[in-house]
Order: sequence, then structure tokens, then C-alpha cells
Amino acid sequence: MKPTRRPPCLLLAALAWATAGTALAQGVLVLQVPPAPPLDTLTRAAASVGIKRCLPAITRLSTLTVQGSRSHDVLLDWDRKRPDAGPMFSLIGMEFQNAGVVGSITAIPDDSGACTVSAERISVAPFTCASVGQQELASYRMTRLLPNYAVYTDDKEPTSSVSLIDSPPGCLIIRRYVEYGWRDPAAASALPAPPTAPAGTQAPKRR
Repeated sequence: MKPTRRPPCLLLAALAWATAGTALAQGVLVLQVPPAPPLDTLTRAAASVGIKRCLPAITRLSTLTVQGSRSHDVLLDWDRKRPDAGPMFSLIGMEFQNAGVVGSITAIPDDSGACTVSAERISVAPFTCASVGQQELASYRMTRLLPNYAVYTDDKEPTSSVSLIDSPPGCLIIRRYVEYGWRDPAAASALPAPPTAPAGTQAPKRR
């Protein structure tokens, strides 16, 4: 007897089903864990030199600063003798699709375990500062410091400001944020809760 020859279409269909079955089995048996997002360059650099106490604040500010950039790199200055107890200064260069942007982040720990942090983001807009203020900062209060220098603030964010400096044919924009006594919320939530009085006991009376 001659072996029956299956049409090529049936063979292709069988191979397709076998491949699909393998893919489905792998999807069921293998746990699909999304990869963790990579650390930003400033966080990696600060951690590598021994900065720990203010690192969560540095990470939070750096992540916001470089958000949307195509690439970025960092210039870091720190106290070599006391890396975790001294101030840290950084300059971040960022590459966007149509422009270059500069950021600056500073973190200074104090004796109480808190940190004073500041962040600046400096960019140039191809518009006049008056048009930038009208379109983006209409709800802010403007204070004129020099004929070409105005500062915009919002009462809801008293530690933040936006400075616009006329630099024809564009506008230099400096966004600034400062916070004193910053503490890591995650570390505070990890502290043990205070002991409670046993059931049936009365709290001591105040005199």
C-alpha cells in the first residue's frame, strides 16, 4: 500500500495547533512577572557612593525630573568623608525629542534623621515669557523682580515656584521645589504601633 499523503494545508494546520498549544501551556505554567523598572541614574550613583538616609527622597525627585526624557546622565558631588551624613549635590542633563533640559537635585541630612531637599528643572521655551505665563500659569500669582524676570507661585504649593526669564527669542523656565524636614513615609509606617492597654483596664486619670 502506498502511504497516504496529507495535504500541505493539513500539515501546516497541525503545526500551528501544536505551536499554539505549547504557547498556551507555557502561559499557564510559567508565571508572567513584569520586569521591575530600572533605577534612574542619580539613584544608582547616590547608592553606589554610600548615600542611604536621603535616598528615597532623591529617587522620588529624580524620577519626576527625568520623566519623559529619551536619555539622561548625572554629575554628582558628595562629602567623601561622610557620604551618608553630608550634603549631596547633583546636576542632571536630559535629552528630549526636541530639546535639552537640565535638572538639579540637592539633599542634606540633619541630626534628627530628616532631610532637606531641593530640586530644579531648567528648560527653554521657544515663546515669550508673557505667553508662557498666560497659557501655563494663569492661576499663579506673579511677582516681578526685574524687567525680564518674574516669579510665579501658588498658595496651594508654598514651597514651589516657577521663574520665567526673558531670553529672546525664547523664555528660560526654572521650576523649583524645596522641602525641609523630609522623612521617608515608608520608614514611618514601618515603626511598631504603641502598646494598647489590656481589655477591662481603665486609662489613668489626668490630674
